Amino acid sequence: MSATDQVHFGYNTPAGERRIERIDPRTFGRDLQSVCDVACQHFDAFWVPDHIMRGDVFRLECWTQLTWLAARYPAQMLGTVVMANSYRHPPLLAKMASSIQHLSRGRLIFGYGAGWLEEEYRAYGYDFPSTRTRIAQMVEGIQLIRAMWTETPANYQGVHYQVTDAHCEPRPDPIPPIMIGGDGERYLLRAVAEHADWWLCFARDGATLRHKISVLEDHCRDVGRDPATIEKVCPMTVYLAPTRSEAEARAGSALEGPEPPFAGDPAALRARIEELTDIGFRHFVFAFAGFPETGDLRLFADKVIPHFR
Repeated sequence: MSATDQVHFGYNTPAGERRIERIDPRTFGRDLQSVCDVACQHFDAFWVPDHIMRGDVFRLECWTQLTWLAARYPAQMLGTVVMANSYRHPPLLAKMASSIQHLSRGRLIFGYGAGWLEEEYRAYGYDFPSTRTRIAQMVEGIQLIRAMWTETPANYQGVHYQVTDAHCEPRPDPIPPIMIGGDGERYLLRAVAEHADWWLCFARDGATLRHKISVLEDHCRDVGRDPATIEKVCPMTVYLAPTRSEAEARAGSALEGPEPPFAGDPAALRARIEELTDIGFRHFVFAFAGFPETGDLRLFADKVIPHFR
């Protein structure tokens, strides 16, 4: 990585259960603010996940939490990782995004996705069509939202969504970048090549990420787009400790999952970030498993961030 490259670190604020060791619903709001008060001193952005339930555990709604963050922390960019298209009617979401972009003075990163957790859909009464259909709905949602952000009145006639003479004032200024999350190679990455300003991958090993980027580049060539115009964002759940053995002991069985978190010391995390920047990532979204304690977050701020500044 050259001295002119810039790396952006974002804090993935817990909405509730997120491989977090100690969540207490009775004190969660106070704990969240205390941790964000520390994070805002070191991170470029706050990011919020979008699930309305994961099992029967405590969880806050994404857009409500994002608005709370926007009001309290005026220096950070604000993003979603990522909103499920299915959960909010796209014309209404265009209006919601325009409103928060206006009130936050242009700090929104519009993270968007096709949704995936069937249990969550069924529990809340949403239809759960095939993956291909959900991606098609997401693409129409993006097209409609962009129309409402740029045209007045806006008209859009799709298979899944329509608007007629719809006004979305104030229109967002600037237009938020649209970030698509996911890495399905046939349909999702094609949608990224055609419609996304940013791309959020899944947490993968280096070899898999290189392959996914190669697939994305192939799609870009097919649609006549320079892949360098797509900002790449990597999420990471972190068990960070002074020693690797301590971090791995804390992570425990989480290391055995299909998308294992990082568990190690600051030097190893610096090396991991350097590997990812060499692949092409410049934006990172970190969830710290020690919440509501801030020891791991402060260790990151002291021993990792300065290396990239």
